[in-house]
Amino acid sequence: MKPSRLLLIWLAVLLAIGTLLGTVQALDIPTPASLSAISWGLLLALLVLAIIDALRLNNLPSPRIQRQMPGSLALGRWSEVRLQLSHDFSEPVTVEMFDHVPPGLSFDNLPLSVELQPGQFSEVGYRLRPLNRGHFTFEHCEINLPSPLGLWSGKRLIEVSSDVRVYPDFAKLYGGQLLAVDNWLSQLGVRQRQRRGQGLEFHQLREFREGDSLRQIDWKATARQRTPIAREYQDERDQQIIFMLDCGRQMRSQDGDLSHFDHALNACLLLSYVALRQGDAVGLSTFAGDQARYLAPSKGAGQLNVLLNAVYDLASSQRPADYQSAVQQLLTRQKRRALVILVTNLRDEDHGELTNAVQHLNRQHQVLMVSLREETLDRLRQAPVQTLPEALAYCGTVDYLNARAELHERLSAHGARVLDTQPGEMSPALVTQYLGWKKAGTL
Repeated sequence: MKPSRLLLIWLAVLLAIGTLLGTVQALDIPTPASLSAISWGLLLALLVLAIIDALRLNNLPSPRIQRQMPGSLALGRWSEVRLQLSHDFSEPVTVEMFDHVPPGLSFDNLPLSVELQPGQFSEVGYRLRPLNRGHFTFEHCEINLPSPLGLWSGKRLIEVSSDVRVYPDFAKLYGGQLLAVDNWLSQLGVRQRQRRGQGLEFHQLREFREGDSLRQIDWKATARQRTPIAREYQDERDQQIIFMLDCGRQMRSQDGDLSHFDHALNACLLLSYVALRQGDAVGLSTFAGDQARYLAPSKGAGQLNVLLNAVYDLASSQRPADYQSAVQQLLTRQKRRALVILVTNLRDEDHGELTNAVQHLNRQHQVLMVSLREETLDRLRQAPVQTLPEALAYCGTVDYLNARAELHERLSAHGARVLDTQPGEMSPALVTQYLGWKKAGTL
């Protein structure tokens, strides 16, 4: 509880009057004796009113608050939160309120001023913008309630619990890149077509036709039908794709509003959407620190929601990535041959451990290395050089890029395909690579 502006004004006025009377008496200027009594009487009356008003404020019931907000939010996207207030006041009251927003979420239009009318609900709102992914809990709302006479303002902390999950901004991807991908898929026609003959996956039984191989004859079905029955095969379409996502400290680099890790996460989700549309199975394996998670490959539109729920609260760690351990765990879990997309920010110091890990992984799976490159490197390489510091920065950048290129060549020599891209360009580059392989039949 704290004094209101009205109480402070009255105190200032009475203080000024008392000071003036004291000054006049000190100067031996004749004044009516009643003025001093009136001054003290006013001060005493204000004190009594302030005590009564404080007691009445303490007995006032707190308003009831309900928070209405989506169960999930998109990273970096503004959303609206509505607060509904109900009360038992018999007179109109204007209150100040502030919602305690958890760290990691930015807000706009707070605090709020709300006029409560007797017998009516009041509803106000503010905007919320997540800055980080994960799970957030709202616990309290703060109300500044005025006293009946307006001499005090009491702070009430009202418990209003709400939980919200912040996902990657997949809606933004769907609004732009996914629509473009859908159009692209329809134009390219990259869905694998069923064909007759020998393939990897059984399709159906049918009557034996001219040109069929004797190895296609199903002798049991032939005996039952008393006519030659052949097996028809089709190309195996349920390829498996597993994302190996580095959650180590090298993915904490920032380009624009998002870190390399968030760019990589968005690109993996976009390619998951495309691959699931193509009938492939998609899985996930993360590594580094305490962020190790595994999601077995699965097909179907529902797998995308499973992926979102599995990665929405993932964060990059400050610990370095252990490629050898991550590859060993994946080989233990994934026996069937798959396309493994390893997303990381390669450094030259990783060449020994990473090369051995990729070589081991490539014996059983097809490997695509996605190497994220900082945008600053390209800017420094293309910037004009006029001073000594600029020359040193240019030479250091070129030397670093040459070391990365040598590491990429060594990885390619061990059978891995390398995609060197900036984080902001990773999504279209990864989808283009995948669709190219699908159309060429190399996946």
